[in-house]
Amino acid sequence: MPFHETDPRPISVLLVEDDDGDAVLVGELFAEADAPVEVRRARTVDEALTQLDVDCVLLDLELPDAAGTTALERVLRQAAAPAVVVLTGLAGTGMGLRAVAAGAQDYLVKGEVDAPLLLRAVRYAVQRRKAEVQERELYRAQVRDYETNRLERALLPTPLVGDGALEVLVGYRAGRDGLLGGDFYDVVERADGSVAAVVGDVAGHGPDEAALGATLRTAWRTSVLADLPPARVLDVVEQILSAERGRPEIFATLVMVVVAPDRRSLDLFLCGHPAPFLLGVPTVPLPSDHAGRALGIPVLGGWQPLRVELGDAWRVILFTDGMLETTVLDSDERLGEEGLARLMAEQIVLEAGGRHRAGGAGPNIVDRLMEAVTLRHGGNLVDDTALVVLGWGGGAG
Repeated sequence: MPFHETDPRPISVLLVEDDDGDAVLVGELFAEADAPVEVRRARTVDEALTQLDVDCVLLDLELPDAAGTTALERVLRQAAAPAVVVLTGLAGTGMGLRAVAAGAQDYLVKGEVDAPLLLRAVRYAVQRRKAEVQERELYRAQVRDYETNRLERALLPTPLVGDGALEVLVGYRAGRDGLLGGDFYDVVERADGSVAAVVGDVAGHGPDEAALGATLRTAWRTSVLADLPPARVLDVVEQILSAERGRPEIFATLVMVVVAPDRRSLDLFLCGHPAPFLLGVPTVPLPSDHAGRALGIPVLGGWQPLRVELGDAWRVILFTDGMLETTVLDSDERLGEEGLARLMAEQIVLEAGGRHRAGGAGPNIVDRLMEAVTLRHGGNLVDDTALVVLGWGGGAG
């Protein structure tokens, strides 16, 4: 809401002036204006920097510890600096214009100021400063939106699978703060007809982790499209992690499956990550006999594939640990592997019933699982969650 000449709200003003006569004059002008203004005084810039919790600073440019625009620059360098109106006695020298160019909202020439002009300059300066702050915040929000969209494109790609008979479903839900984290997924059909899928999780949460997750996901897709052997794909992703991480303690967990061209088996690679589940009633985890270390952990040992026979009809789900570590409503109990398996089995039954009633329509299993876990938690999940479902021949029953 803009200030008006009769606005009753008090304006807090810090007068930075070492000359007692000039300070008295400014006080008299505010009194003559008969406006709700609260005036403090500082004699130096050093003293002023401890009192910037005001709406406006009236700043003399000839002070004991700073002269010219140096005084102004010292004030403006402070975080959340208020509006600044410069007081200059140097009429006709261009000092006032240089001060505005340096960041002041306005300038006044001593000896040429009356009460209405002083009050109007202060009020307008406060409003200009508010507009500048709002414009800056809007710009920052636009930049954040752009970066979020860019990361979403990198973290949440469209699967590259040409086999229309293979069920491929993906999903991602950001944590409670709505910001992307380091979880990522991808699905790519290889030249020999096999289909590789990955779900990964960079340790930590925030923009740096999201950027690193996007980099690792891109490295994974590039390596798969280059037709590298699956074990070599993991080596490349770890090399990129080591080169791009900001701190040596950052690591990533990852699960990768490579579904055979005949769709009857898959090779499972576990890199410090929860094992996928075979969806059905009951839902059960895939074997984890060959589980290996997380990527970026400086210990010996690589990753060996485990061949998993699937049969004619199956559905496999890969997920990040945000699903397992979700707490149950009104308790500290975590959902855990057994609880998640039961919940998934329940959703398989509900999905089948819903499709029957709706003639084949209804939410897909990924959307159902996301919603079910959120409801079990009692609100938005704290951690990010990424899911990939692969299915063949009508799914597991």
